[in-house]
Amino acid sequence: MLKRTLAFLTFLSLSLTMPLFSQEQKRDVLVITVNGVINPASSEYIGKSIKRANEQKSEAVVIELDTPGGLDTSMRDIVKNIIGSEVPVIVYVSPSGARAASAGVFITLAAHVAAMSHGTNIGSAHPVGVGEKMDKVMSEKVTNDAAAYVKSLAERTGRNSKWAEDAVRKSVSATEDEALKLKIIDFVSDDLNILLSTIDGKKVKTVAGERILKTAHINVVREEMSLRHKILNFITDPNVAYMLMLLGFYGLFFELTNPGAIFPGVIGGIFLILAFYAFQTLPVNYAGLLLIILAIILFILEIKIISHGVLTIGGVISMLLGSLMLFDSPGPFMKLSLALILPAVVMTALFFTIVLGLVYKAYKRKPVTGSEGLVGLEGIANTDITKNGGMVLLHGEIWSAYSDDTIAKDERVVVESVSGLKIKVKKMGE
Repeated sequence: MLKRTLAFLTFLSLSLTMPLFSQEQKRDVLVITVNGVINPASSEYIGKSIKRANEQKSEAVVIELDTPGGLDTSMRDIVKNIIGSEVPVIVYVSPSGARAASAGVFITLAAHVAAMSHGTNIGSAHPVGVGEKMDKVMSEKVTNDAAAYVKSLAERTGRNSKWAEDAVRKSVSATEDEALKLKIIDFVSDDLNILLSTIDGKKVKTVAGERILKTAHINVVREEMSLRHKILNFITDPNVAYMLMLLGFYGLFFELTNPGAIFPGVIGGIFLILAFYAFQTLPVNYAGLLLIILAIILFILEIKIISHGVLTIGGVISMLLGSLMLFDSPGPFMKLSLALILPAVVMTALFFTIVLGLVYKAYKRKPVTGSEGLVGLEGIANTDITKNGGMVLLHGEIWSAYSDDTIAKDERVVVESVSGLKIKVKKMGE
């Protein structure tokens, strides 16, 4: 009886502890989606996700990638995080219609496992820098550096280094089937769960050593981009940064011309700060920025100086050229849309030359109410007027008046100044 009891207790203990043990051993796959230009916001998002996966001891990190390319500095940060991860990183170019162009090539080749969906492509890995226009010599140096970098990434993961170098130097591209045949990627799959089942048992090498992936029937945890990263990603779009800059200029100008309005100045300041933050992450040509500032100055001068439209024309030309030159990048995803530039130039020209012109004219217009509105008005002497006083009929009202010269009754007079409830007048025509 005692033996049976001990056996039952042992069986019960094992039954209770084994589920707990299996739960402790169970790992998740962290999945993130990167859709758009590779910039500091997406770089930080990927870096923090990889760090979290390492802290949580996840089985793997999957980056669902769809990008036209992006900044070289941001791409290198992402690659460093992938290479330095103890948790295997899987780059999955998905869904159908997605691409891994330019910076996306480097990120895909750096992954421990690279896969693509049907109907996707990879290639055209030309580097994009930030801030200054490169001459031919500098461009060649940057290209050589990028070619050496992508070649080393391909060799490190056992992929086609010759194709990788051609992707940088010759901007070659490949479909998913061509990429698989050329050993640029490891798998082609149209579904993430099928891909995870396919790579189950695959041996990969991370900084922590060799690992065998156990991804079949694994729990998938998706991590969305945080609100902060979404905002940063949004404002670093060249078109958004451009509009923030213009709205910032509008707001500050309103505040300077109407002190005390407060709201336009606050909003304008915030927009300008956000715009200049975005400019730090974009390939800005500062000659273009100076041309835009010059255009705004010319529009303001048109209000105060009679130039018969010359300053306005100069401002329109300056702003148009500045907008076209503002972002210097070979990639179309880093350039302003002409459909945005033209309306922005027209609206800015109208804003400064018409709207603010009317405001300025209203400001300069002679007052018609209050004491200031009396100066210059004509009236009739109701009595004789001397230095000591007299009465004047003005707008149907009788006013106390005085004059340096004697004015006879019924003579026409003009108001020179107002002091309290007494006016100073002179004879009409003097």
